[in-house]
Amino acid sequence: MSGTERIVVGLLLLLGAGLIGWGVERLLGSLLHALAQRTRWKWDDVVARSLRGILVAGTLVGVLFWLMRWWQLPERLLATVDRLLLVVALVVGFVWLSRVSIGVFRLLLHDSGALPSVSILVNIVRLAVISIAAIVILQVLGIPITPLLTALGVGGLAVALALQDTLSNLFAGLHVLAARQVRPGDFVRLVDSGLEGVVEDINWRNTTIRTLANFLVILPNSQLANSTVINYRLPAPELSITVPVSVAYDSELEKVEDITLTVARQVQAEVPGAVREFEPLVRFQEFRDSGINFVAVLRVEKAEDQYLVRHEFIKRLFAAYRAAGIEIPFPMRHLVGTVEVQLATENRRDQPGGAQA
Repeated sequence: MSGTERIVVGLLLLLGAGLIGWGVERLLGSLLHALAQRTRWKWDDVVARSLRGILVAGTLVGVLFWLMRWWQLPERLLATVDRLLLVVALVVGFVWLSRVSIGVFRLLLHDSGALPSVSILVNIVRLAVISIAAIVILQVLGIPITPLLTALGVGGLAVALALQDTLSNLFAGLHVLAARQVRPGDFVRLVDSGLEGVVEDINWRNTTIRTLANFLVILPNSQLANSTVINYRLPAPELSITVPVSVAYDSELEKVEDITLTVARQVQAEVPGAVREFEPLVRFQEFRDSGINFVAVLRVEKAEDQYLVRHEFIKRLFAAYRAAGIEIPFPMRHLVGTVEVQLATENRRDQPGGAQA
């Protein structure tokens, strides 16, 4: 067989190997999906995702390893190609290991609830696998790693000084996750800045918060760690909201309380996001310049629902007060003393000789 024929046959073998690997991946994915439907096994997605492209690449590397010998390459060139194929095989293996490690890590965190599965933890796992892969590949290539590790150790101080902000954000993110006080999915409010929204992710440098207006705020981890944060998801997502109300002094407080509770119960029963079984409260608080102040207490399923519930309660309560003739006062001041002074001055001017006086 001529050299050209060997090359053509080799290329056809590579194409066939790729198709076989792709077919095995599809078959294995179907089997894992069927197994997951019949059992409670949770690892099918991890295995299926980790094998995407791996079997094809592994098959191609194996066929190339055999073809190098079938093509009868020179010994020196064959040794070089074998070493390169070994490196490629190691890269493929470590890619699979990285996928499996990240998938298992995420699943274990989700089941245990110990820590949220966020980018910063996933990146740490990925970095660990990459570091191990780099050390193994350097050893295979015959490159000594001891001088490299020594150089990295000496330069580590300079790198740490240059990356102070980055390292500060990294450790701040780890601290936030370890404290388990802010997690992805939590609705939080930063007291200092007034920023509020849902925590989308915490990576090695930033925390991403999605606001109610549906835009993302990228916040450095150190700023989050040093801020006073209200977490509306802890200890439970339900929360009570208070709506301040004021009525005039001539109002019958028993009637005011009954109407307010009736409206609050309707809101709790009808408005989406309100806790159905909660019994609203009315608590009078203080006498003010223009009227008597009190608060109505309602309860919502999560912090995002408070705005609609508050909106509906105020709208319905205003209509109920107007129908019942209950006045909602506005600020007023009676300047009696000033009026009296002005009248006395005008009276003196009307008397004879008042202008001269």
